[in-house]
Amino acid sequence: MIVFLLRRLGAMVLLLLVVSFITFTLFSVGPADPAAASCGQECTPERVEQARVALGLDKPFLVQYLTYMTGFIMPRMIGAPGAETVCAWPCLGKSFQTNENVMDMIANALPFTLSIAIGAVVLWTIAGVGLGLLAALRKGKTSDRLIVGGASIGVSLPIPVTGLVLLLVFVGILHVLPFTSNTISSPFGAAGPGAWILNYILPWVAIAILFSAQYIRVTRSNMIETFNEDFMRTARAKGLGRRSIVFKHGVRAGITPVVTMLGMDIGGLLGGAVLTEQIFSVPGLGFTAVRAATSGDLPVTMAITMLAAFFIIIASVVVDMVYAAIDPRVRIN
Repeated sequence: MIVFLLRRLGAMVLLLLVVSFITFTLFSVGPADPAAASCGQECTPERVEQARVALGLDKPFLVQYLTYMTGFIMPRMIGAPGAETVCAWPCLGKSFQTNENVMDMIANALPFTLSIAIGAVVLWTIAGVGLGLLAALRKGKTSDRLIVGGASIGVSLPIPVTGLVLLLVFVGILHVLPFTSNTISSPFGAAGPGAWILNYILPWVAIAILFSAQYIRVTRSNMIETFNEDFMRTARAKGLGRRSIVFKHGVRAGITPVVTMLGMDIGGLLGGAVLTEQIFSVPGLGFTAVRAATSGDLPVTMAITMLAAFFIIIASVVVDMVYAAIDPRVRIN
């Protein structure tokens, strides 16, 4: 296990370096001029050049990249020559647009994304796995056809459609729920769990409709296949109870592919639920990343991109470790 973790740690560092280099390169060859954007609308060429020097964009590409990456291992100096300030480790730089510390921006945005992720994961996992298992147990019956039909509809509905419909019905017409508040700065919000749930129930449902539909289909197909395995027939031949056969033997073996999906989906969601945060005006990582990318704010975009990659890599490592605990047939090599 230790060798496995060390190997994965090395691969994670290498992959993060690749992601950072690609992101940095794309910004360097892109049409946006961060110096001009940070200077404002009424800006002379002289001020643009001053801004370029202050942001360090006057240096060669590799020098810019290596200077940025040193902030991950030690403090570094940022700012215009003669007015430099120390950026404490880990230094992700300062926003080209607001001059705010990127680390502080991520710390402020992450709780919003966590608020969306926590509730959405719980909803889609319970609904997807539960309904998928029910459909498998009642294969070919009316309830199975209804569940599969509902899943087919749900998987074809993108989040922008379900999100806008939910807003229109529950906020615009029925007025039973508030529009997502932008005042929550912690996972449960200052007003308590009740206000937190009311503010985020619509984003949770919008995400859960799409994801649970996928989980229903995967769970159903895998459980039907598992029920036909030899070890399941052996369990039935031994006279074990239906509950023991289904939950003790069947679910543990059939749920493994779902664990893979869950780990990757959680990792991606923590990286920023871009569409959901845009629709419901939630200032999380995805919302912040879109705003930074459109304005050429390289430090913010770099930091969130690498954070998203980190979450996905960690999720894959956790999935591999959980495999052995769920299904003894799986071994980590």
